[in-house]
Amino acid sequence: MKKNLKKLCLLGGLLVGFSGVYAQSFTWISSTDNDVWKEAKTKLQISSRNTPVLSVNGTENIQTFKKWGTCFNELGWDALNMLPMEQQNTVLDNLFSPDGDLRFSMGRIPMNANDYARDWYSCDEVPGDFQLKYFNVNRDKTTLIPYVRRAKQVNPDMTFWSSPWSPPSWMKVNHYYSVRSNSKVNKLPAEAEIALYEGTDDVDKKFYPKQVAVNDYFIQDPRYLQTYADFFCKFVSAYQEEGVVISRVMFQNEPWAYSIYPACAWTPEGIIRFNVEYLAPTIKKQHPGVQVYLGTLNTNRIELVDKVLSDPRMKDAVEGVGFQWWGGQVLPEIRKKYPNYKYMQTENECGSGTFDWKAAEHTFNLINHYLGNGCEEYTFWNAILCDEGTSGWGWKQNALIRVDSKTGAATYTPEYYAVKHFSNKVVSGTKVLQYKEKGEDNLPVIVFLTPENKYLVVAGNFNDEPKNLAIQLGSKYLDVTLQAHSFNTFSMK
Repeated sequence: MKKNLKKLCLLGGLLVGFSGVYAQSFTWISSTDNDVWKEAKTKLQISSRNTPVLSVNGTENIQTFKKWGTCFNELGWDALNMLPMEQQNTVLDNLFSPDGDLRFSMGRIPMNANDYARDWYSCDEVPGDFQLKYFNVNRDKTTLIPYVRRAKQVNPDMTFWSSPWSPPSWMKVNHYYSVRSNSKVNKLPAEAEIALYEGTDDVDKKFYPKQVAVNDYFIQDPRYLQTYADFFCKFVSAYQEEGVVISRVMFQNEPWAYSIYPACAWTPEGIIRFNVEYLAPTIKKQHPGVQVYLGTLNTNRIELVDKVLSDPRMKDAVEGVGFQWWGGQVLPEIRKKYPNYKYMQTENECGSGTFDWKAAEHTFNLINHYLGNGCEEYTFWNAILCDEGTSGWGWKQNALIRVDSKTGAATYTPEYYAVKHFSNKVVSGTKVLQYKEKGEDNLPVIVFLTPENKYLVVAGNFNDEPKNLAIQLGSKYLDVTLQAHSFNTFSMK
C-alpha cells in the first residue's frame, strides 16, 4: 500500500510539473508598425493544416538564457535628462524594472570614451604614467556613474561588465584615440595610417574588414602591456568605490574595426599576448571575482578568431566569448568547435538613425540568430538618444527610445517593440529549445521553455502579406496566420 502511495505521489508530482507543457491556451501578443502590443487568445490544435517549421517535445536545449542588457553612454544620459523627471522615471522603469517592459538586468560600461561619449577622454591621459598616478574616473562621476545609479535604483540586482574602445592615447603606436584619419571629425594626420597595413593589399570583398591590420596599435612593450592590465583593475576598483560592481571585463571593443572614433587595432598574436600573459593573470590576482571574456569580436574572418581560440592557453585565461556585428556570422561555427566557452552577444547593431520598422525587423532577426546559436546574454546598444541619434563623430544611429530635444517628449520606437517581444517574456532561466533563421520565407521563429515549464514562441513575419505558421509543440500544434510585417509572442497560460 505504501509503495503504491509513493508511486501515486510521484506520478502526481510529474503531472503537476509538466502540466504547463500540455496546456491548451496561449496569449498571442502581436505588433505591427501602426498597432503595437495587441493581445488576443489562441489555442493549440490536435492537427495542423500546414507543415510545421519546427517540432519540439520540451527536452531540447540549445542553451539557458540569463540576461538582457544595454550600454550606458554619455549621449544617452544627456537625452534622458532632456525629459521631465516624472518621464525620466517612467523610461527607467520601462527599461530596467524587473516588472517593466524590457527588464534589462545587465549594463555595459565603456572604459574611457566610446563613440557615443560627448567627445574623447580617458581615465589617464598623462604620457608615461606607468604607475597610473593620475588615473581617475572624475568624468564618469558626472555622467555614467549617475546614469548607472539611476538604473540601480530601479533594479538593485543589476550586473555590469566593461570594455574599452581605445586605451589612453599614449599607449598606442599612433598616440591618438582613433585608428583612421578624418579631417572633419578628428586631428589624426592621414600619414599616421601607414602603421595599419604597411602597404599590404589583403583585400577580400566577401569579408569585413576588407583588410586586416598587420600591426597592433597597442604598443607591445611589457611595460605598456602590464600598465594596461593594471589600468583595468584600477577601473574596476574605482567603480567599486562608487558602489558599482563590475563583474566582467573584455579587452577591446571590436579589435577589427578601424575607425575614426575611439578604437584600437589588434592582431591575433597581440590579442593572445595581452589576454594570456597580462590581463587574465592580473585580474585574477587583484580582482579574483571578476570574469575575463574574449571580446568584443566583430570579424567574420573565422581564421582570425580560430587562431586566437586555438591557443591552448586561452582556455585558462577567458571564461567566455563575446560577439557583435559581423562576428555573429561565425558564431555558429566557432561555438560548435569550442563548446566549452560561454557565449554572449555584446552589442546590437545600431542602424542609421531611421527609427523605422525595417530597422526593428533587423534587430528582431539578430536576437533570433544570437539566442538560437547559444548566446546566454544579449546587450543592446543605445537605449535612448535624442533627435536623429547623432554621435559626437557625426553619424546617426537608432535607439529604443527617442527624445525630442525641443519638446522634451519621448517616443518608443519600433525597435523598442522588437525587443519587448523577446525580453518581456524570456526571463532568466528560460531554455532555448529550437530556432529557425529568417530564411527565404522571411519567417524567423524561436521556441522556448520557461522556468514554469511552459512553451513560449516568438515569431516574425517580414513579408508584405500574411503568412501561415505551424509549430509542433509536443503532440499538439500552434497553427496561426501572422500579419504582414509583424512581431508575435505566444505565451502559454
